[in-house]
This record gives sequence, C-alpha cells and structure tokens, in this order.
Amino acid sequence: MKAYKYRLYPTKEQSRKMHEICFLCSLVYNQFLEERREAWEIFGVSLSCYEQIKALPIKKEDDPRLKQVFSQVLQDVARRVDKTYQAFFRRVKAGETPGYPRFKPARRYDSFTYPQSGFSLKDNRLVLSKIGPVKIKLHRPMDGKVKTLTIRRQNGKWYACFSVEIDAVPLPPTGESCGIDVGLEKFATTSDGKIFDNPRQLRQAEKKLKQHQRRVSRRKKGSNRRKKAVRDLARCHEKVANQRRDLHHKVARSLVNRYDVIAIEDLQVKNMTPESPPGQEYC
Repeated sequence: MKAYKYRLYPTKEQSRKMHEICFLCSLVYNQFLEERREAWEIFGVSLSCYEQIKALPIKKEDDPRLKQVFSQVLQDVARRVDKTYQAFFRRVKAGETPGYPRFKPARRYDSFTYPQSGFSLKDNRLVLSKIGPVKIKLHRPMDGKVKTLTIRRQNGKWYACFSVEIDAVPLPPTGESCGIDVGLEKFATTSDGKIFDNPRQLRQAEKKLKQHQRRVSRRKKGSNRRKKAVRDLARCHEKVANQRRDLHHKVARSLVNRYDVIAIEDLQVKNMTPESPPGQEYC
C-alpha cells in the first residue's frame, strides 16, 4: 500500500459542504459511541460494526441532514468507532493504560473517507459525491489501483489522500552495507564516514513560534482574533513538521538507494540528553 497526498482548492460553497460533512460525521460518530456504551452498561451486550451500519437508514429518516453525506462515508464512521474499540481492548489485554474511547467534538473531526466509490478524477478535478468537482493540484503522477480516498482538513487547508495498491519493485543490489549512529550534534553518521547534518529547523523557527504563541495568549478566548492567531501558530508548527519530514524522507531514500543492509543502534536518544527546561528541544 502507498499513499499520495494532494492539495485541494475548493470553492466557498464546496468548502462549506465539506465542513458540514465533517460536522455530520462527528455527530454520527458520537451517536455510535453512545449507543455502544449504553448497550454494554444497560444490557451487557456489545454492538457490532455491521449492526450499526444497518441502522444508518433509520438515522437518515430521523435526521434528514445526514442525506447530505455519501452513504459509504457514513459507513466508514461506524468502522472508525469499531477500530477505536478494538484498539481499546488490545491495550487492556496488553496491560497498557487503556484509555476508554471518547467523544469527538466537531472541531477535532477533521477527515472523512470514501472507502470504495463516490469519487473520480477528471482532468484537474476531483469529483466527489454530494460535493461536486473540486480543483486538485496533481503535483506528481499516481501509480497503482486506488483503494480508498480520505479528505482531510488541516490548518484551514483541504487535502486528498489516496491509498493505492501497487506491486513492490525491488531496488537493484549494490553489495554495500553500513551502520548508522544517530547523534545530537549531527543528525546521523554512517560507518563509512558519511555525515548528515542536523539543520535544527525547530531552533531556527523558535523566535517566530514564540511571537505567535504570545499573540495567542493575549487574545480573548472565543474571539475571531484568537482563532486567527491559533491558525497562524498551527501553520508555523506545520511548516517545521514538513521540514523535518522532508529531511527524514530524503536521508532515508539516499541510504536505501546506496546500501543493501543498514544497521541502527537500539538506543533511546531522549534518555541520553540532559534534562532541559520545558519548551526546549535538542533536535
């Protein structure tokens, strides 16, 4: 499986519909979660994913707004609730801190999924059921068979995430092998002397992050100015995260292309660093 992520540029009306779908999906998610809790606490039975999917037509009759959402998108909401419970029971069996499934407010429900159908690509448009043709930036070709499509909202932007199934193509052997030492001053050093520098993106953006954080703390809670300041702060953090991810992918690709066998120390770098004041990081 491989994922492709593309930026979407919806119109105001399309963006409104997508926000509405996220809200309705969060509504159904919380209803399914409440039904499972009540079924267990009152009757001592566990509802299955398919039982809740079968109840969707009744929910649409009770709340006509749900007709604005593609049927398979609502079915995927039931599967998300089921996965949440499966993860909860797995943690209980493993003796970990279980963390009972919680309700999701609409502002934190940021994606919806088309599991099989309801979408198609035509020219530079992504045609979505109940939404219409949305402009998409196909910055690279997509290979393989598309299995699912997830529409994601991130810091006021919309993205299309395609999950595709492709055949694995092995790289040509090089006959080389290496060991990697991950450090603090340098990002990584290979056994044959290759050094990857640590650009320290967080340190470089620290001044700007502090400015945005102060701006958020000075705004009145619930005001539009605070919402804008929070969005600006989130975008600044997103830029740092993207820079780090880009570095990791480039370093990993260069190592995989060059070596057949790669060995890495099993060390917790976090435990090797001196204690630092809150808010400071070493990488």
